[in-house]
Amino acid sequence: MELVTDVNPQLTAENIADEKEKMVANIDFKMVSFSLAGKDYAIDIMRVKEIAKAGRFTYVPNTSHFVLGVYNLRGDIIPIIDLRLFFNIPVPERSENKIENMIIVSIDDQTFGVVVDAIDKVVGIQKSSIQPPHPLFGDINIKYIYGVVENSDRLYILLDIERIFGAKSAEKDDKEGEDSAQLSLVDPVSNGPKPASVQNQAAPARSGGESGAPKASAAPQAKPVEKESSDYTFILESLASQKKFYTTSINETWVKQRYNEWKEKSGGTAKQLQTVADCDEFLQPFYSTCTGKFWTEEYSQAIYKLLPDNAAKQINVWNLGCGKGCETYSLACILRKRYPESRIRIYAHDIDLISISNAPMLTVPDAAVTSYLKPYLSKNVSGANAFVQDIKDMILFEYHDCMNTGNMPSSDLIFCRDVLSFLPEKSQSSIMETFADQLKGNGLLILGENESFGVNGNWQEKMSGSIVVYTK
Repeated sequence: MELVTDVNPQLTAENIADEKEKMVANIDFKMVSFSLAGKDYAIDIMRVKEIAKAGRFTYVPNTSHFVLGVYNLRGDIIPIIDLRLFFNIPVPERSENKIENMIIVSIDDQTFGVVVDAIDKVVGIQKSSIQPPHPLFGDINIKYIYGVVENSDRLYILLDIERIFGAKSAEKDDKEGEDSAQLSLVDPVSNGPKPASVQNQAAPARSGGESGAPKASAAPQAKPVEKESSDYTFILESLASQKKFYTTSINETWVKQRYNEWKEKSGGTAKQLQTVADCDEFLQPFYSTCTGKFWTEEYSQAIYKLLPDNAAKQINVWNLGCGKGCETYSLACILRKRYPESRIRIYAHDIDLISISNAPMLTVPDAAVTSYLKPYLSKNVSGANAFVQDIKDMILFEYHDCMNTGNMPSSDLIFCRDVLSFLPEKSQSSIMETFADQLKGNGLLILGENESFGVNGNWQEKMSGSIVVYTK
């Protein structure tokens, strides 16, 4: 056999041209490229509504530092986010009416304006050419990077815009930080009441079967009890993997009770949680009174009655997991009523950027106006029930991970309902220590109605009406 050592240059060039044509023909992903501090970034074009320039933004008080304000986009009021400030990239001092480059993006049903240094062009690539993110490719947190891609000798950092804006469709793996998220992937139910070895028995549980004797009398060879244990463990695994709900001593009592109810409802055999909808149904009774809503008259009075006398000139409150702001505004009105002479500051934190950005503009539907809210409401120009400036000035809404407390002042009240259960056990222990350091000696801590510190040397549990409160 003769070895061919000469290569036809023309044939090689033709092959290269053919390959380029194939690559052009196989473009299946387009992105809008832009620059931040001299580096190339990009966003999936399917998330981009339009490109715009604007400069006169309406300032909204008590919002995060990266929220420039709101803007009237042809009748739609949208929040404006400075992506440079969000990523802690240095920004030159901005003049009042400076025209900014904006990318208008759409996430679920929400629209945002994103301010960048300069907008470049639309780039078409093969989706398969997107490489996994790496910390060396940018000055931003790797969890906000979808991937990196090279095109025309330029390296683009493709941002995960859904994760940045906390969209419902985005994974929430990084709530507790990269270390904790990695831990949850390795052993999502390590915090549960069963050892890791039981996980190997989880797969057969999907087929169903009758439950046996109570777990307390279980023997290793008792197959019905093994099945019961396996069913329970699989429930915990599903809650952890699909909803980031971690069963620990904080909520274990409720989970076991709910499991028994779930089993009875299914005719004696625990229906497994195969989908997110199944998990939502299982967790539906877990959430505290008035979750995601303005408080009822009854609940607001219960909170009012448990608040102690406090003659301090400054009262600080930490509201974790504030969501869209209904809980925070309800709490603000009750605090103003209880402490009319004090300066009150509520630090309202959440990692849902959409909710946090819109919270300062929250209004109250007529049907939700109650006697405790009414003194602190006024009609705005559109006729909606808006909160008076005194209440708005009390609240600082911030996009903030509760595991990074920063320079928070000592708190007179920590309001943290239904948040701890969505943190892995390691993070739960850490935040409990933070609470102990953060809360003043006469302060109060309120957890979710189905969460409890139980026997804990750092805390004293007491009942105030229908609400459990903790003191140091």
